[in-house]
Amino acid sequence: MAIAHQFAYHKAATLDEAVEVLTRAGPNARVLAGGTDLVSWLRDDAVHPELVVDIKAIDSLNEISVEGDHLFLGPLVTFTDLLVSELVRERLPILYEMADTVASPGIRNRATVVGNICSAVPSCDAGPTLLTVEASVAVVGPDGARTIPIGDWFVGPRETALTTGEVVTGLSIPIPKSPHGAIYLKLQRYEGEDLSQAGVTILVTADDVFRIAFGAVGPVPSRAPEIESLLSGKTLSDELITEAQALVPGAISPITDMRATKEYRARICEVMLERGLRAAVGRRDGHGPAYGTRLI
Repeated sequence: MAIAHQFAYHKAATLDEAVEVLTRAGPNARVLAGGTDLVSWLRDDAVHPELVVDIKAIDSLNEISVEGDHLFLGPLVTFTDLLVSELVRERLPILYEMADTVASPGIRNRATVVGNICSAVPSCDAGPTLLTVEASVAVVGPDGARTIPIGDWFVGPRETALTTGEVVTGLSIPIPKSPHGAIYLKLQRYEGEDLSQAGVTILVTADDVFRIAFGAVGPVPSRAPEIESLLSGKTLSDELITEAQALVPGAISPITDMRATKEYRARICEVMLERGLRAAVGRRDGHGPAYGTRLI
């Protein structure tokens, strides 16, 4: 199907130029980076921007680096960039594992991590993982620069904390100072690319602090504070896992759609929580499955 909606197109050479053009255009403008979501929404007549501002020509935005004790991802960093980065594999391999589940190689080559959270669909793969690593989103706009904690980023389905004229300049992710283990589990079709039916990211630190976030089972990706509170400070056991599973229904709000029923999503989240907890603790302790191993 062709794109029927008419819109103006501007290719920005600098961030300042992008902010200026977006601010002048008002709220009915869109930023184009990878375009894997935006182009499909345009094709399906789901969005109707008057202006699309392309930022792909701004080379400085395609960067993966370590800044102090934080890993920095520029807004043009793709999921493939995460997969091939030795820096990511060494410092935060959970990002590698998450990226490896995204769609297909063709999509991963174009889709950006920042674009994934800017689209803010409930099933976005980057959402649960960035919540558990407690990332911050750096943005710049007509009123200057600011930082948005990832916990404040998702405000609704396809809605974020960005305001008119703002552009994301990168993600800043604290690198754990002590040994830790993490895992991203995603239920999708066994063959072919698909959005997540349910997803969970788990991170556990050396002193048994747990961070857990679910995706595709609520209006936005979200942490599970009650489950985290139950588990944190305790040694994992079969009994503790059973207690944690009993809290899953209160942590999620799944729906029934073409991919799965709400009942199936709820049950599979309990299964993924158990497998994920065991694997994350095992990875922390040096005997868990290698990152990238599929457990669901």
